[in-house]
Amino acid sequence: MRIAAISETREGERRVALTPEAAKKLVDDGHTVTIETGAGTAIGADDDQYRDAGALVADNRSGALGAAELIASINHERLDDLPGLSDRHTVVALLDPLWKPEPMQELAASGATALSLELVPRITRAQSMDVLSSMATVAGYQAVLTAAQRLPRMFPMLMTAAGTVPAARVVILGAGVAGLQAIATAKRLGAIVEAYDVRPAAAEQIESLGAKAIDLQLDTDDSEDAGGYAKAQGDDEQARQQAALTPFIAAADVVITTAAIPGARSPLLVTEAMVEAMRPGSLIVDVAAERGGNCELTVADQVVDHGGVTILGPTQLESSSARSASQMFANNLVTLIRHLTDEELELGVDPDDEITSAMLVTHGGAVVHPRVKSALS
Repeated sequence: MRIAAISETREGERRVALTPEAAKKLVDDGHTVTIETGAGTAIGADDDQYRDAGALVADNRSGALGAAELIASINHERLDDLPGLSDRHTVVALLDPLWKPEPMQELAASGATALSLELVPRITRAQSMDVLSSMATVAGYQAVLTAAQRLPRMFPMLMTAAGTVPAARVVILGAGVAGLQAIATAKRLGAIVEAYDVRPAAAEQIESLGAKAIDLQLDTDDSEDAGGYAKAQGDDEQARQQAALTPFIAAADVVITTAAIPGARSPLLVTEAMVEAMRPGSLIVDVAAERGGNCELTVADQVVDHGGVTILGPTQLESSSARSASQMFANNLVTLIRHLTDEELELGVDPDDEITSAMLVTHGGAVVHPRVKSALS
């Protein structure tokens, strides 16, 4: 199979879909891999490293895509970035089709097959292909480092000749992959950590990392869908949750919010009134900023000061650790490509396969994913 990895054009994006190490694995498998020149520069991987791995390096995007069958990218839903896209191409990327379904119609019209990496099913067989979880791991880690840099105090308790410096109190909302990584990182930095997730089963995971699970004494037994994600709550349930969380938020030095619902706006966890209950100098890092944020005052990629409380809404946390994020992304991608190829190393998109069907967004000139079609209508 002929595989192409291209440079990213989204502002602030520093990752690359295939690292030299991943390209070598695919070349050793028997595939032809072409990299657009400069694609790995931001992670410290120059063109010569790709050549040493056995990949070809194309001088421009058209050259990279010219003979490709499979196009690998981080973020791609814009056709003007993919010249010559046709029915002989399969695009594998983070397409975000449930949140932004309209570009999928244009992608389908090109005839190309599209597999969205956000839609990898949460089953044991697909864990090694789960890009979303890999990137959430990086985002959770970077969220805590961002907070530690911006907070006007240190995280650990220190006993010094100048007196005792108390530990920072960190509250983490959402205990999915990003939240759990944030808990682990904050604990390693020496903070006192409390965490909350609407899913009752998450309490055990929170406590296994040494944090205290916040129990709001609310009935949330029906808060998890079949895929393990939190379900959207009604207005009454959300209001009760916000009221119960307020004293925990008010006592925190740092609040990190990570709650997300696939294909939907980020749930509102921290209201303006809750922010006003926080002490001046405290900080909120809203990992869910790209889809509206978990905090009512979050503005994506901006710093908001509200009564002395700083609210950050970063949307490119993964690019802050671009090398590690690219390594994880590329390893997931290699596993997926091996799943998609048959014994003759040819690409096969089997709509009856549990993993492929869950990811398949466009095929045969049409949008075929049921949830994406529903979002379009």
